Amino acid sequence: MTELLSMIRPELLCAALLALLLVAAAVIDVRHRRIPNWLTGGGIVIGLLLQGLAPFGWGLFDYRWGSPGLLPAFYGLGLGLALFLPLYLLRALGAGDVKLLAMSGVWLGPKLLFGAALLTLMIGGAMALAMMFASGTTRRVIANVRGMLTVAMVDAQSGRVARFDAASANSGVRMPYAVAICIGVLLQVGWLVWQAST
Repeated sequence: MTELLSMIRPELLCAALLALLLVAAAVIDVRHRRIPNWLTGGGIVIGLLLQGLAPFGWGLFDYRWGSPGLLPAFYGLGLGLALFLPLYLLRALGAGDVKLLAMSGVWLGPKLLFGAALLTLMIGGAMALAMMFASGTTRRVIANVRGMLTVAMVDAQSGRVARFDAASANSGVRMPYAVAICIGVLLQVGWLVWQAST
């Protein structure tokens, strides 16, 4: 039994389980335009259990961290909330997207989550541009951005605090951002697993 356990790479098992959760969230978001709480909440609980109960050498990507533990998991959870909560408050993302990134933070910890979040934002921007071009709303989006910038500059010149209301600029098409989160996190995880194997 110990020989079998020594042959299994724990980071690959953890990566596979995290990938399963992220892909499920992306598929549900594409189909229903929402991410269920049971999925993000369950992912947080599973991640915390693994981080807290795994013996040394079986932590989540512990070759980058040292020993597994709950403290990095809670830091990752907090960072995931902090990074995307402003976008939720601006109504640029849904609450499920914020919770999905926070769930990923439990699994990755703050250091690895930061890179995954940057990848997610780049992928999300590329997806938004692709959706804009595919839906034929390029002129309307450019006009909305020009209008928002004009109002912000007038407000700034008059001494008022510039407001940004993403809801007024919405075209009614909601992008399934869980796809961008899934790809960004899995690219980060894939890079780490590849680095560990070389």
